Amino acid sequence: MNETKMTELTQAEDMAFFRADLCLYSPESYSLEEKKEICNDMFKTSKAIQDAMRADFEQLPPDARASLLNMLCASGVESPQWWWDVLVGEGDPLYREFEPLL
Repeated sequence: MNETKMTELTQAEDMAFFRADLCLYSPESYSLEEKKEICNDMFKTSKAIQDAMRADFEQLPPDARASLLNMLCASGVESPQWWWDVLVGEGDPLYREFEPLL
């Protein structure tokens, strides 16, 4: 993925979580429909970033994938199991267990 696309995805995620913070600060200011939209945006944008990370990871040669996965697992950012699930397995368990609100 190019840098512009990643910036677009992270900005969309940041905005979704910013809106959620505002909603938590003043929940009475939002309708149920708006709250649902905020939750779905948080879900959708975070999943899109993880899907893009996985797609980029899958394009690497096997030795580069192994090295990157080892480095990420040792980084202390998230758990090794989380990295494995997101990049190699079936994705973050959160997105396997829950679906956007209807």
